[in-house]
Amino acid sequence: MLKSAFSKKETIILLILFVLTAIVVSGYRNYRLYKPDAFSSEGLSEVKINSRIGLPELSEKLDSLGVRFDEEELYWAGRIHGWRFFRPGFYILDETASYPDFLSKLARGIQDPTQVTILPGTDPERFSRQLGQVLLADSLDFRLLLTDSSSVASDLGLTGEELFSRMLPNTYQVYWTSSAEDVIRKVADEFERTIASKYEEELENSEYTLQEVVTLASIVELEAKIRDEKPKIAGLYLNRLRRGMPLQADPTVLYALGERRRLLFEDYQYQHPYNTYLFRGLPPGPITNPDESSIGAVLFPEEHNYYYMVASPDGSHRFSRTFEEHRRASDEWRRWIREQYRIRDQREREESAQSQSD
Repeated sequence: MLKSAFSKKETIILLILFVLTAIVVSGYRNYRLYKPDAFSSEGLSEVKINSRIGLPELSEKLDSLGVRFDEEELYWAGRIHGWRFFRPGFYILDETASYPDFLSKLARGIQDPTQVTILPGTDPERFSRQLGQVLLADSLDFRLLLTDSSSVASDLGLTGEELFSRMLPNTYQVYWTSSAEDVIRKVADEFERTIASKYEEELENSEYTLQEVVTLASIVELEAKIRDEKPKIAGLYLNRLRRGMPLQADPTVLYALGERRRLLFEDYQYQHPYNTYLFRGLPPGPITNPDESSIGAVLFPEEHNYYYMVASPDGSHRFSRTFEEHRRASDEWRRWIREQYRIRDQREREESAQSQSD
């Protein structure tokens, strides 16, 4: 009887021990599967996956980024959770993450948006190269979309130059795997909302079409080194247009030449429809992508009687009402330029003499 009682008591104890062990094992297993710091890093880690990968490739990528994790446990947890393959995309690891949170994010392709900043006054080549460096799409994909034959330009009824002029400078949130066409359409849509719709009334009352406004704004963009001068420069060009004078805008000559450098005297005689020294009126199209302030300067120009301007050493301009005033200002500018060349040459001679003496 005692033996039977003892056996029963022993069985209960063993059962209790088994249950406790199972609870501990299960709890530890769950802790490992769901611990909040399964992945950890110093600050934010940006994970870019170009194509579909498995756990081994993910492990290598995280290791290369300096992310701390247990490799064997990663394989185990990935199999248990059912996340073994991961989609292309841009993902951010914010210091710490659990297995289910981070692995499911990558497996489902739930990307974090990335920022693309479009700068004003650029050109299609540099624009395409910049986006190709930031996004998965190739730079050539962007460049081909900014041509007359592209699907986007055709849908919008624009030339490639006109489409590029609507690449409104701003910072955009896009997905890293977005196609080049999706990005170009997104920016073009933003131009429509920010410019065409916002200034609809002003454009209706303007003597120029939207594209003519953008064309003039593109010249203002490259001419103005100081933002506050844009309305004054726009007003000057509009004064010249209304009087039938050639714009004589240096940026259009540089655009015709296809390079950015100091202009030579013979450059102003270069036969090209964009050379506004030879051809009156606006050039055939825009020469860059102006920002909203340049477009606004054309729609809200400063009213004055200036018809001439010349650069100043600080990047601003001296404005003149008559050609005689302009001639004097130009002579002063040329003297300043010659003096800078003289100072540069003298400094180079002194540095050369110093290096020879050493």
